[in-house]
Amino acid sequence: MNAKRTGALSTDRASGGCTLKPRVGEADKANREVDGFIAAAPKWREELTALRSILLASELTEELKWGEPCYTLDGKNAIILNSLKESCALSFFKGAMLKDIHGTLTRPGQHQSTRWIKFTSAGEIAEMKPLVEAYIREAIESEKAGLQVKRVTKLDVPEELQASFDEFPGFKATFEGLTPGRQRAYIYHFSTPKQSKTREARIQKCMPQILSGKGLLDE
Repeated sequence: MNAKRTGALSTDRASGGCTLKPRVGEADKANREVDGFIAAAPKWREELTALRSILLASELTEELKWGEPCYTLDGKNAIILNSLKESCALSFFKGAMLKDIHGTLTRPGQHQSTRWIKFTSAGEIAEMKPLVEAYIREAIESEKAGLQVKRVTKLDVPEELQASFDEFPGFKATFEGLTPGRQRAYIYHFSTPKQSKTREARIQKCMPQILSGKGLLDE
């Protein structure tokens, strides 16, 4: 591991391995659940730590939502880190509103507003750091200004979820009875995986919670 690349890594060799930690100046803002998420990540630990360091240097608050590091401003979701099979990603909830003059952002699946940047190395993150920081600042300013992405009325339902609706009409009726915000949270959660079997597994796992009328984050 090359700590010099990101300027954000420290190591703990007492455990016989390499544990990634935020720098001392970031420790007060670091969320312990996110510490655990990165420590347990099967891949992209160095890359996630590098992105986390950039985000912790901003005024955003670090939390763990949907099982992933999420960064909020006054309780509003702004950015989330995704650990994928072939890359990790920095995702902007209102990325469709960012200027993106360099054409760096891409749209994950059928999401209306989310845009992300995928990374496969810490060196790539270090090289793009000024641009990443600019996107983060713009996302923060958008939140402060209260800007909203115009949404179409109909949500883009992933085909695996539609198949479950077709097979279980009662499940569809319960899902459609959830608030729009809860529906969007589930659809985001179901749509993120690249593999269809992973999307199907997420749907199966969440079915009991949906049938109970609960949102993704409800206990």
